[in-house]
Amino acid sequence: MRTLIKNGTVVTATDQYAGDVLVEDEKIALIGTSLDIQADNVIDASGKYVLPGGIDVHTHLDMPFGGATSADDFETGTRAAAFGGTTSIVDFAIQYRGQTLHDAWEAWTKKADGKAVIDYGFHMIITELTDQVEGEMDALVRQGITSFKLFMAYPGVFMLDDASIFKALLRTGTNGGTICMHAENGGVIDVLVQRALAAGKRAPKYHALTRPARAEAEATHRAIALAEIADVPIYIVHLSAAEALEMVTEARDRGLPAFAETCPQYLFLSYDNYEEPDFGGSKYVMSPPLRDKAKQDQLWRGLAFNDLQAIATDHCPFCMKEKRLGQDDFSKIPNGAPGIETRMSLVYDGGVRTGRISLNRFVELTSTSPAKIFGLFPRKGTIAPGSDADIVVFDPNRTITLSAKTLHMNVDYNPYEGRQVTGATDTVLSRGRLVIENGTFVGRAGAGSFLKRATRS
Repeated sequence: MRTLIKNGTVVTATDQYAGDVLVEDEKIALIGTSLDIQADNVIDASGKYVLPGGIDVHTHLDMPFGGATSADDFETGTRAAAFGGTTSIVDFAIQYRGQTLHDAWEAWTKKADGKAVIDYGFHMIITELTDQVEGEMDALVRQGITSFKLFMAYPGVFMLDDASIFKALLRTGTNGGTICMHAENGGVIDVLVQRALAAGKRAPKYHALTRPARAEAEATHRAIALAEIADVPIYIVHLSAAEALEMVTEARDRGLPAFAETCPQYLFLSYDNYEEPDFGGSKYVMSPPLRDKAKQDQLWRGLAFNDLQAIATDHCPFCMKEKRLGQDDFSKIPNGAPGIETRMSLVYDGGVRTGRISLNRFVELTSTSPAKIFGLFPRKGTIAPGSDADIVVFDPNRTITLSAKTLHMNVDYNPYEGRQVTGATDTVLSRGRLVIENGTFVGRAGAGSFLKRATRS
């Protein structure tokens, strides 16, 4: 099967040029100008960008949380991802207490197998670290699950103590894995939550007011310090606070291998959203919470100057009926919001078009850098001969209106409802197969493959 993409502008993290791309079966075979080659399918990309497929390294599909389950499963979630220009995800498999890591891998494999439209990998969430689990970490790294998520928040559910965190970090020093850290001071937050509830403060906004930025900064500093003692890299997930970014910047300035991602919601939404009437603020209950709008410029500066290395989504949607489980108690509102479909357009519109980041940096943040950090490069994350033909034809001039009614995520609201963005995905190939063609889904459930990832170099 040959596909020829003609007349587009090819953009990678380092290059931008007019060119044609020839795909043979699952791989990129040739890049050139004015290629005159017989192909089964010819795509005219005139006036459009030809980008490496987006890589979202933070999703929660079909995930139980707080008495509910995230609304997108691996079929609806990956289909929505493809509509938005994402061709690979790394989701989180949860080891619940009393389980082995392999139990969790098996459970999440069953969720994804036969459903995923695009390629997928897993991080492993560790909630209980025993000697057996440490040994399993080594085995999973050999099997291509090379990253592990730990929590410094959610006491009694996900949170690990500092000794367990340190042991896990040390283990990655020998097996080549990477620790992904949810950095919030869970003990302090728990005290603040209980005091707020005792004072009758139960509205959604108190979710944010009991999770202060300094609690995120303190935990980020502590996580980096533990990694420094263990002499291993660390990756901070969904960084929301400028105060936490200062901790990452300081560490990187000292030459430490500290990495961090942020998410579109922290770049485009703010605490003000929690003040929406009629329980509307519940739509934005996520952890960490949305922050002061005035601090967003610092996050953009971090993205521009590489103190933040990736933009992921933390896609974890719950419909409003599930959000209303916390109608009278903000601490019972399921945490999470949709974003897997809107990431690329939001960041292009609000980042590239405004001059906050370059077009090459856009590609780096949404594809290339995540691929490098999590063992997928150069198979994924670039347009080059021999790489997987994960390709997005992106129209920089098409304007769309974001709405729950027109997007494809399986949720009844959108955090950006009514927002117009310029820059949208037209056509998507996943390993050479058309998944989205001129804005229409032509893929199939189960076509996505498990991504066995490499260890860090």
